[in-house]
Amino acid sequence: MLSLRRERNPLVCPKTGKSYKQKSAHRWLTWLFPIGGLLALLWFLIRVIPKPSRATYPCQRFAFPFASGFLIWLVGAIGSITAIRRAKRHFAQSRYVLCVMLVALSIGMVWIAQSITTEEALYAEEPTANAPAGVAKGVHPGRVVWVHNPDATDWDGPGHGHWWESHHTNQAAVDQMMSRAIQTLSGEDSDAAAWNVLIKHFNKTRGKGEVGYQKGEKIVVKVNFVGCIRIWNSRPVKSIEDYNLRSRDYMNTSPQMIIALLRQLVSKVGAEQGDITVGDTLCYFPNEYYEICHKEFPNVHYLELLGKFGRTAAKHSSVPFYWSTPDAVGKETDYVPESYAQADYLINLANLKSHNDHGGITLCAKNHYGSLARKPARTTSHYDMHKDLPYTTPGMGHYRPLVDLMGHKHLGGKTLLYLIDGLYAGQHAKERAPTKWNLPPFNGDWTSSLFASQDPVAIDAVGFDFLWSEWNDGSHRSGTTDYLIEAALADHPPSGTFYDPDHEGNVTRLASLGVYEHWNNPQDKQYSRNLGTGNGIELVKQKL
Repeated sequence: MLSLRRERNPLVCPKTGKSYKQKSAHRWLTWLFPIGGLLALLWFLIRVIPKPSRATYPCQRFAFPFASGFLIWLVGAIGSITAIRRAKRHFAQSRYVLCVMLVALSIGMVWIAQSITTEEALYAEEPTANAPAGVAKGVHPGRVVWVHNPDATDWDGPGHGHWWESHHTNQAAVDQMMSRAIQTLSGEDSDAAAWNVLIKHFNKTRGKGEVGYQKGEKIVVKVNFVGCIRIWNSRPVKSIEDYNLRSRDYMNTSPQMIIALLRQLVSKVGAEQGDITVGDTLCYFPNEYYEICHKEFPNVHYLELLGKFGRTAAKHSSVPFYWSTPDAVGKETDYVPESYAQADYLINLANLKSHNDHGGITLCAKNHYGSLARKPARTTSHYDMHKDLPYTTPGMGHYRPLVDLMGHKHLGGKTLLYLIDGLYAGQHAKERAPTKWNLPPFNGDWTSSLFASQDPVAIDAVGFDFLWSEWNDGSHRSGTTDYLIEAALADHPPSGTFYDPDHEGNVTRLASLGVYEHWNNPQDKQYSRNLGTGNGIELVKQKL
């Protein structure tokens, strides 16, 4: 009698249909994560415990996410197994409620461990060192000046007054930092000559001819007052007291840095106070900062959302802003603020901060998220600017709205100078106050720094390198540097986006907005122009 049963292949598993060789290989892969995580943990402990400063080394920063992910996975696995075993015991004893609760606990622990280890996977590897992309900008192309002056800051931290108070931030030292930054950026040995060189170069690149500042030309200074943003502090304004700082030590642009810049613009550039506007369109200009600035510069326009108590209200112009993404089709059109449209020059005065919520970092480019005065900033009727940031859209080669902001002719297109206030750097929005740094040369002190450049990509690239090397937080999120590469290669970006924020539809593609590069290491902080190996970034360090 013939058997109707198919002859079983002894090399194939009857349950899965896979060969035993394949099954063995798959079983080995399941152990790859715990073995790799354990080795990463042992390596981290062996290297860092004897010398904690090694935690800042690139190899340890690479190992730490795997080590921490392994620990989370281990705790979740042990907790889940323990809960299941106890659930079986209670089921056998007919204690069904406890059994169900323990099963739910087991599932919950597995889910938490999985979600956290998945989150770890969203963190990026360190970028390739000294591989510049894009076209460097500025009178000295790709130059970023870093001025470090520990005498500028003298604060013992929260509970000991506030960092912005005059006895904690030294105005004279900050003035000296601003002067040195402007002179070094231009290559001149006086402030007036330095500004003249920078402005002439900027006007020449814009097709206005090699001309300096002319009386009556208007200047807008965009600061970062995110700690004073109105959508976070939306209670009604009934009196001047409602303009007091809510978060007293938040990492906003310092009033001393604003004063130092205004002194330069008035006394060295020759601008009238009434031709200068400084502020943040989404925020209120708090009393504590306003009093410091207004006392010396009463005729400057202090821009904010509401325009109360002597401030200037942000208004829309008729100049449209177009997002270079299909997601903006059908949404309400954004418009450039009136003061920006009327300005001849912009100065972008940002802060040195990471951005744990969405962007990874928040430097000069993201400072322009406060340049479109929506009321409120996030509405379903407008394109959601946060949708295409790294937190929501991780990875490389995506459309990034920051590029449109950097390239619009009335925003990045008018920006004469990019500055990053690094007096008191912080972690937005994770912390409510700045944090002292361990990265040399700070060595447990405030960053006490100012960065300056005419290249919007280069200055943010340098800021990213500092943040990446100090903290293992948002700056390490996958896709954080994507906007820098997209901007550097805006004429042919990896995403394939046709970046054209000035027109409705694809009319004129943006050219390269600057040069991107990652430094060689956190100790030497050298870029290709420093090393003489390429046409990327030149970081010029000035210690006062």
